[in-house]
Order: sequence, then C-alpha cells, then structure tokens
Amino acid sequence: MSAVAYVFGILSSLVTLGVVVEMLRRRRLRERHAVWWLIAGTLALVIGIFPGVLAFAAHLVGVSLPTNLVFFVSIAVLVLVCLQHSAELTDLENETRTLAEMSALQDLRIRSLEGRLHTEEFGLSEVGRDERAVNEEVER
Repeated sequence: MSAVAYVFGILSSLVTLGVVVEMLRRRRLRERHAVWWLIAGTLALVIGIFPGVLAFAAHLVGVSLPTNLVFFVSIAVLVLVCLQHSAELTDLENETRTLAEMSALQDLRIRSLEGRLHTEEFGLSEVGRDERAVNEEVER
C-alpha cells in the first residue's frame, strides 16, 4: 500500500473519532451508541498507524486476506448496532403503548368528571333520579 493510502486511513479514522466526540459534546449522540463508533474509530486508527497488526490478526484468526477480516469485523459491528437499536425500539414501542393506554384512561376519567360536574351544575341530578323512578314504575 502507498503512503498516501496510509495517511488517508489515519486521517479518516481521526475525522471519525472527532465527529463522534463532537456529537457527544453537543448531545446529538448518546454514550451507549457512541461506544461502537469509538471502538471502530480507534481500531481503524491503530490499523492505520500499525498496518502489521491487521496482517497479524488475520494470520492469527486464519483469514487469508486481511481485508476479508476488516469486512467481517465491520459487518459484525453493524449487526451488533442493529441488534442494539432493535432492542431499544422494542422498549420504546412498549413505552409508547403504555403511555397511550394511560392517556386514554385519563381522558375517560376527565370526561366522566366533566359530565358529573355538568349534571350537578345544572341540577340535572334530580331529573336523573326522577327518571329512574319513572322507569322502575313502568317496568313493574
């Protein structure tokens, strides 16, 4: 590989790490999501500075081409990120359903209280009792 490719790899990993840190600082990215990107950026920086590490790791694992190891690790990290997001999405769906149910129950309670207040305000509670008495007499 040429020196330009090594420099490009090092600069790319430094830019990635810088963007992740800046997003963390501005609270655009949460810490638990940033961990994967920080690990990936750090690994890319180490491999960019010491390319022999990748060849050693590929030989250690038994992979013939070091780039295949890079692709495998990249796909594995992306699968873990997807798994983490799926778990969080499931939690958010459950929380949303619970909040919707609570909101519906609160709405029902408010409507019931407003109805009671309305009937007491206009003296309709007396009419309601008289109506019930008439209905009971009719049924007998």
